[in-house]
Amino acid sequence: MDDRPAGDLARSSLVGTRFSDVRWVAETGSTNADALAMARHGEAEGVVLVADHQTAGRGRLGRTWQAPAGGSLLCTILLRPPASIAPATTMAVAVAAATAVEDLTGRSPRLKWPNDLVWPGDGSAADRKLAGILAEVDWPAASQISSGWREPRPQDRLVVAVGIGINVAWGDDVPPDLADLAVAIDQLTGPDAAPDREDLLVALLRHLDRRYAALLDGPGGAAGLRDEWRRRSATLGRRVRIDLGADDLEGTAVDITEEGHLVVETLEGGRRTVAVGDVIHLRPL
Repeated sequence: MDDRPAGDLARSSLVGTRFSDVRWVAETGSTNADALAMARHGEAEGVVLVADHQTAGRGRLGRTWQAPAGGSLLCTILLRPPASIAPATTMAVAVAAATAVEDLTGRSPRLKWPNDLVWPGDGSAADRKLAGILAEVDWPAASQISSGWREPRPQDRLVVAVGIGINVAWGDDVPPDLADLAVAIDQLTGPDAAPDREDLLVALLRHLDRRYAALLDGPGGAAGLRDEWRRRSATLGRRVRIDLGADDLEGTAVDITEEGHLVVETLEGGRRTVAVGDVIHLRPL
């Protein structure tokens, strides 16, 4: 039995990358909240917080998210990117995670805009969620809350906490309300072929290290990342309905912008660019 401290293998395997500072705990409220608090106390970019269980995990729009304890890879990566590439960090983590799953299982999850990894349905069944990503951005380093928000300059560094939860090994402990909506890797591969969470973390962070370095190097890295996201997309080319809060938008998803926004060809024939919204994949007419 491996009795090394949790995260020890990941730390040693990630030496030489910017993500070797892995801090693994049994339980916390939210790794995103912890990372943002640490950033406000001056923690450097590259800290990775991992928890076996989150008691206050959350998704987009303030939703809560509960996974079986020890059954998912739950982590947050603390980044301090220039404002010009901050919107691409979620995309970078999504591509890195999909590639890591593919490396370790031979299975290729798809990317659902804006922030999910999904396992595609077979035509009669809907896509099921394999992972969710939540990126939260803090105030620019040069701003003070008391003086109000100011638009950051492209070179200003922002604090971005990118949290991801990947469903790894749920066994028979699938929450009943998620059975038709979500899936874990062991349900796709069989229980004996599911990857170890720490191995999956290492693969994800190695891919992210390369993707993030390319983003920092210039426009070519961002263009390559968008091309890879498009290749893995479950959304582009699909009929979609997007919940925008006040109304719905229906049409065909045709592209993503440099900022990662979704371009939709509407039923009326025009195109709209959507920055945020909940996407439902519709079956073909």
